[in-house]
Amino acid sequence: MAVTIKDVARLANVSPSTVSRVISNSSRISDATKNVVYAAMEELNYKPNAIARNLANASTKTLGLIIPNKEENLFKNPFFIQAMRGISIYSQKKNYKIMFNYSSNPEDELSFVREFVHSKWVDGIILLTANEDDLCIDYLNEQAFPFVVIGRPFNLHDIMWVDNDNFQATYHLVNKLIQKGCQDIAFIGGPSRRIFSKDRLEGYKRAIDLRNLTLDEALIVETNDFTDENGYQAMKEICKHKIPDAVVTTDDLLAFGVLKYIREHDYKIKVTGFNNTPLSEYQMPALTSVDIKAEDLGYNAAKLLIRHLEGRDSPVNHFIVGTELIERQSTK
Repeated sequence: MAVTIKDVARLANVSPSTVSRVISNSSRISDATKNVVYAAMEELNYKPNAIARNLANASTKTLGLIIPNKEENLFKNPFFIQAMRGISIYSQKKNYKIMFNYSSNPEDELSFVREFVHSKWVDGIILLTANEDDLCIDYLNEQAFPFVVIGRPFNLHDIMWVDNDNFQATYHLVNKLIQKGCQDIAFIGGPSRRIFSKDRLEGYKRAIDLRNLTLDEALIVETNDFTDENGYQAMKEICKHKIPDAVVTTDDLLAFGVLKYIREHDYKIKVTGFNNTPLSEYQMPALTSVDIKAEDLGYNAAKLLIRHLEGRDSPVNHFIVGTELIERQSTK
């Protein structure tokens, strides 16, 4: 049987209302009484954050974030840091706090989302990516729990989301490479379940098709994660088939691995990335990259969600953040 506020009050020898005031950190309660109540909560394994919200039916003024990454790579990808900075900037303006968890697979991600929802530690959730057949999106919809997605969801109905036009950004990028005389253009993407990666692949294919070039499937590799090692191995695989004129990658970290491989083999291949991470300009050569304005993505995601939580919904439930191609030595 679940522990109740009355159990805590009985053990601490105080009234339930006193326990409630301790949980809300009322200045009317002495430190001595607070310490007694806290000790009772700890002994009974009581969860004060969840209880506080249940009792008062009030906002926690906290947003939950789910970062889809492994422990060893948690903050290696600057995209998440930049997006979280944007989320934090807007949230702090509105006096909201941030609570985050990270996950290495969709099942763990769903487990953390469930914990956020049932504990009522947070008022709303920000998902930092969207997948096909997304377990978290399906669950949050079923629970009618407020959330926003950074990334275009597969099913757009009644979902708040923020993204770039990934198809158009990649289409424009490939056309630029074709104008520079590139004919054999390779593509290295991330996991196929990531919708943004699929959109970038479709933009690549459309540009190849409309310019009447031959689409060589052997020049397309989709990796299982956005790491420099995956980029290195993907480039190695591609070069076994053909040395391309250029390589389009869907993430700067993949591009870093590609640059390492072609330096080792002294190939003259144009390379592009996505995200325009701070280390891009310090590569050898400096990396041409699509700036997706990750901080703006996070800022606008927090803005959409908090406006919803404050009852200030608008007819628009999504926001498209513009991109900018930053050309450097890797495509010259």
